[in-house]
Amino acid sequence: MDFSQLLKSRIDLINAKLDEYLVEHDNYQKKIYQAMRYSIFAGGKRLRPVMTLAACDIVGGDERLSLPFGCAVEMIHTYSLIHDDLPVMDNDDYRRGKPTNHKVFGQAMAVLAGDALLNKAFEIMAAEAVSGRCDIKRAVKAMLVIAEASGTEGMIGGQVVDIESGNYGINDLHKMEYMHLHKTGALIAASIEAGAIIGGAGEKELESLALFGRNVGLAFQIKDDLLDVEGDQQLLGKPVGSDENNKKSTFVTLMGIEKSKQRIEELTQEAIDSLGIFHDKGWFLIQLARELVGRNK
Repeated sequence: MDFSQLLKSRIDLINAKLDEYLVEHDNYQKKIYQAMRYSIFAGGKRLRPVMTLAACDIVGGDERLSLPFGCAVEMIHTYSLIHDDLPVMDNDDYRRGKPTNHKVFGQAMAVLAGDALLNKAFEIMAAEAVSGRCDIKRAVKAMLVIAEASGTEGMIGGQVVDIESGNYGINDLHKMEYMHLHKTGALIAASIEAGAIIGGAGEKELESLALFGRNVGLAFQIKDDLLDVEGDQQLLGKPVGSDENNKKSTFVTLMGIEKSKQRIEELTQEAIDSLGIFHDKGWFLIQLARELVGRNK
């Protein structure tokens, strides 16, 4: 199976499992299920759960055992996007070419949809831990890694730095990298670590995969900043130049376009180099990293 076929196979598997987890119920609170599904199935790349499956496989595990954890990460990621789009945060009207959740369901329901996805993620992981399908210690450890990456020392911590920085408030590269290693990179790294843990990775394997995740996560964010300047609005599914309109400091405002592109190449190569211990088994993640560098949306 080539890269494109394996990627599609994994995305199909993830989407089918998400559909299974997020069944609509015809009860008084049925709108919350509609709001949750609206954002989950709004066209995401499934980058994080794909990495979860790939990391489990690369260390010799059964990737289907890691699927619930990958789906949980996708739910946490989606909740953060719903909340990020709210007027009190980034105030965005479109995401992936569709009206944002609060534009369709209202702000109150969007807040609840995000909360519900976060809770559902931990419900899924806890259920998996007690199911007997995989080693309970591995399951709990994977859940802990995901929880830490989602919280105040991870994604939320990065968002706090972003909010408190204000208009063009980040003037040095160290702080910018700190913010995005937490806001974006932490959950990407955790998605990989969780899969590797479920697969039974050793410490050196775990360290290598975590380093891969952090570097890819940072490169992914710098690429996002570039696309906001150079991207095609039709492909992106949201207005180009929103960072400038919102007066946000970005890697592009700090380094310029050419140095940003150079940094992406450096980080991607570092990510690829970190997989050296896996030899040929790292081919899928290596190709995935290269695809992310070249993406146009």
